[in-house]
Amino acid sequence: MQFGESVPDNAENQWRYQLDRFVTENKNDLAALAYGLKNEWKEKEDVLGIDLEPEPHFIRCSRQSLEDLNRKVEGKIQEILGIFDNYNQQEEVAMLAINKGQIKLIYYQSEPSPPVCFEEKESDLDSLIEELENIMKEINWY
Repeated sequence: MQFGESVPDNAENQWRYQLDRFVTENKNDLAALAYGLKNEWKEKEDVLGIDLEPEPHFIRCSRQSLEDLNRKVEGKIQEILGIFDNYNQQEEVAMLAINKGQIKLIYYQSEPSPPVCFEEKESDLDSLIEELENIMKEINWY
């Protein structure tokens, strides 16, 4: 693990660096989106994801699809599933990012809390999705 602000010089790490920056710069909007969608979905175990291919967009990952993936990768994402099972959506944000056969957990405690971020956001969920996806499309992921 490398600390600091150095930009990676390879595509495998560049997208993770850019994702971290995107999350840091948009953490309240992401908290609002994650909270709002989670409350709207009937399947409470579903997880919000960001798929970077073919262009960045938000996706909904079913619990079943995540468990299937975990079996295919011989249990290597079991810890991530544990985080999704136990995080507190009133205080924390837990999402998954997907890119070319790789995944990255997005997990942080939100300040202010996700419900407050959601209440303070004056746009609806569709507008918020569009706004965040447009920001992601401007990022040089590679």
